[in-house]
Amino acid sequence: QVQLVESGGGLVQAGGSLRLSCAASGIIFSGDVMGWYRQAPGKQRELVASITNVYNTNYADSVKGRFTISRDNAKSTVYLQMNSLKPEDTAVYYCNVANPWLRRNYWGQGTQVTVSS
Repeated sequence: QVQLVESGGGLVQAGGSLRLSCAASGIIFSGDVMGWYRQAPGKQRELVASITNVYNTNYADSVKGRFTISRDNAKSTVYLQMNSLKPEDTAVYYCNVANPWLRRNYWGQGTQVTVSS
């Protein structure tokens, strides 16, 4: 069992920055992919960024060049540095740990990010 605790959300003006953190408790396997998703009101949850244990990354087109995902394997923690934030980035951001081969899929409780114009 893995528990994920997110922090770092809040209210920021457009153009500002926030850094989200997600600390995982429990065993994180080398094949686990850690990532961030977001869900805006009335919209489906979408992938923002993901990272493997060897630091291969994947980003949604809408955040490329503005967001950076990183991972500290020793601390079982994943980060999301968000720069040049836009009002359309407003959403609840969820941390995720997934490993389809081991049928693992864990979610954090979510942290609100609000970007004012």
